Amino acid sequence: MARFLQIAMGSASELEYHLLLVHDLGLLKAHAFRDLSKEVVEVKRMLSAFIKKLKADR
Repeated sequence: MARFLQIAMGSASELEYHLLLVHDLGLLKAHAFRDLSKEVVEVKRMLSAFIKKLKADR
């Protein structure tokens, strides 16, 4: 399970990069970028906490 969560974390980081890229290219408005970035950061926080909990329960 932890391995799949690590993969999800990598995917979230990739999404974070892609959001930054499309924003820098002018394809995404600032407010949309802010909102989506906040959501991705929150998902990454949740994934991190879940991974930490799983490792602590071993």
